[in-house]
Amino acid sequence: MEKSTQPEAVSSVLKVFSILQALGEQKEIGVSELSQRLMMSKATTYRFLQTMKTLGYVSQEGEADKYSLTLKLFELGSKSLEYIDLSALANKEMQHINDQTNEALHLGSLDENAIIYLHKIDSGYNLRMYSRIGRRNPLYSTAIGKVLLAEREESFVRNTLKGVEFVQHTENTVRDIEQLLSELELVREQHYAEDNEEQEQGLRCIATPIYDRFGHVVAAISMSFPTIRFEESRKHDYVAMLHTACRNISESLGFYEYPV
Repeated sequence: MEKSTQPEAVSSVLKVFSILQALGEQKEIGVSELSQRLMMSKATTYRFLQTMKTLGYVSQEGEADKYSLTLKLFELGSKSLEYIDLSALANKEMQHINDQTNEALHLGSLDENAIIYLHKIDSGYNLRMYSRIGRRNPLYSTAIGKVLLAEREESFVRNTLKGVEFVQHTENTVRDIEQLLSELELVREQHYAEDNEEQEQGLRCIATPIYDRFGHVVAAISMSFPTIRFEESRKHDYVAMLHTACRNISESLGFYEYPV
């Protein structure tokens, strides 16, 4: 019995998703037009629509012959996103880069007026940077920090860093808010940020953004190198690796319009 009903069940599922797809592409549509587009009988299309309406996925204005999607599918998708572990998503992508480069990778997000490391993968080399999950670092002198601030309004950047002392960790450290704002313009244009021995002498970092489903930058991934191992000629490759990783993570979070 199960084998004989399975094809019919699969066919019904395909019809349901075909209807959802069509309704998602058009604000509202009538039964006749929908049945013609999907090459289904009008009676079958109407029956499916009424069932989907009863379940709350489709709405119908009065007795009009026009149907549209409700927000129930969005609510369902939003619930699934609540259970996504950003660190777990990032780990796979970070590990892939580490396998290719053997360099350290960090996942960081905004924590008040600083960045906080959520996850890391250590370099395989003996010469490496010291870091730990949960450690905080300044926004103004780190590649991750610059990425997190770049897409924000100037007023947000000023308010966030109001009262923050721009400690000169090295001679390359950003001096003040005005110099930082100028650098953030470049970060917005190129969609990545650099820490060129600004946080720690002898250490360079590159970072790219991760977006949530609303297109907001919620985190960033950085790759860190001792300057003696950093190859300027390969910087484009490093950035491309990071962009690919962050694009994949962003898509898992529901954002499909990664800027590069």
